[in-house]
Amino acid sequence: MGEYIIECEHIDKSFSGVRVLKDVSFNLRAGEVLALLGENGAGKSTLMKILSGVYTRDGGSVAVFGSRFGDLTPKEAQELGIAIIHQELNLCSHLSVAENIFLGREIIKNGMLAKSEMNKQAAEILGRLHIDMAPDAIVADLSVSKQQLVEIAKALSTNARILIMDEPTSALTAKEIDDLFGIIRKLRDEDNCGIVYISHRLDELASIANRVTVMRDGSAIKSAPFAELSMSDIISLMIGREIKEKFPRVERARGKKIFEVKNLSSGAMVKDVSFELYEGELVGIAGLMGAGRTELTRAIFGIDQKDSGQILLNGAEVHISRPIDAIEAGIVLAPEDRKKDGLCTRLSVRENVALPNLRTLCEKLGIVNRRKENDMVDKSVKNLSIKLSTPEINAGSLSGGNQQKVVVAKWLAQDSKVVIFDEPTRGIDVASKVEIYSLMNELKMNGIGVLFVSSEMPEVMGIADRIIVMCDGRVTGEFLSADATQSKILEKATQFEAKRNTERRDAA
Repeated sequence: MGEYIIECEHIDKSFSGVRVLKDVSFNLRAGEVLALLGENGAGKSTLMKILSGVYTRDGGSVAVFGSRFGDLTPKEAQELGIAIIHQELNLCSHLSVAENIFLGREIIKNGMLAKSEMNKQAAEILGRLHIDMAPDAIVADLSVSKQQLVEIAKALSTNARILIMDEPTSALTAKEIDDLFGIIRKLRDEDNCGIVYISHRLDELASIANRVTVMRDGSAIKSAPFAELSMSDIISLMIGREIKEKFPRVERARGKKIFEVKNLSSGAMVKDVSFELYEGELVGIAGLMGAGRTELTRAIFGIDQKDSGQILLNGAEVHISRPIDAIEAGIVLAPEDRKKDGLCTRLSVRENVALPNLRTLCEKLGIVNRRKENDMVDKSVKNLSIKLSTPEINAGSLSGGNQQKVVVAKWLAQDSKVVIFDEPTRGIDVASKVEIYSLMNELKMNGIGVLFVSSEMPEVMGIADRIIVMCDGRVTGEFLSADATQSKILEKATQFEAKRNTERRDAA
């Protein structure tokens, strides 16, 4: 590892009178991957936004490549070789992949946008990263995982010498993660880049991290070589206490059947799906990226129209053509993309929690009962440990994990019969995950049927009572938690893919 290329000393930052960075000192060497860890709201993203010119600091100093700077602008940071991949996607959805990669650095020839040249160079960048994607594809038409790869390609296209990655793998498949780690190791070892890697997936770090810096409550607690710290050490540093049970499980006798999906088909990704959900049961849906899990939740909730099939609640068919139909029936969804589909980011936390609960909060004349509203919001903030200065703060200004908690909070306030979570812990720290699991268990104990989609196999096996496996839009397996193993689930999750490969080989 080389010399220090970033040196931050005594950094302070406050928002609305709340001090979010407290005397933070931080450094990064050339040729290393530094894992920057901490709970949601610890100050990690704020510190990185100061380095990349998004935020100004209130105090302290920053040196880049040995030279001290005042507050950087995003353009100055980019010219210094600093690139950041934000946790939340920051793409122009109406533009193509190539146009997003070169946004702000467009190739102009004869006063015109040289789209063919941009597409050519974008294809080369995507090829180097082993990303199978057309450069002229419109970003809005891509899955969340593909959009995440566009963000990564966009950052790496600037030939950055300092790369900040904020939860880059949160929506990627195992194959895409392996490819990304290969790129990271090349940038570190061959190109001598310094990389700051922020992740709540602590098991990833052994593959790439050289050093760890842990933050808690706006302060830098400890920095040490990765090899010197165990996972238990890191978690204890992050939260200030030991987590005794990573996947809390509660036992409850399964009640009557309350929810059933029969032969549901929707578009190209949901094909003749049938399953049942019982009162007080927690069911996980496992499968690889592209298996149709998210599309299934969207079809049930009425976001996507079903082509055929039935949805039954307590034995009676429910006709769902819009989300409001599902909500009125007592079926609610916390979606995968919280920023796009789960929150009104320009509204306050209070308004986000209250919005889907207005029927409960309004008096006869349609006037909101502020006492009820305040009680509901205060209870939600307390139960989920949402870190904020006031419920009046815009939801979009919260950290990614706290945004996810707000999405969950608004549905927990509903008198729901079936609650569906799509990737409920994506981008959330270890302690917050346990809080979400505990709330899911609480719903279960109250007799509510809980269905959740997760790409994290240990999570599905750790908290689900029953596991449904999907592949290629179909249900390919089902296990009780006691009978499930990773190998069994993966076998079912690749069943149709293996069949297609065999058919291709036979055809050849």
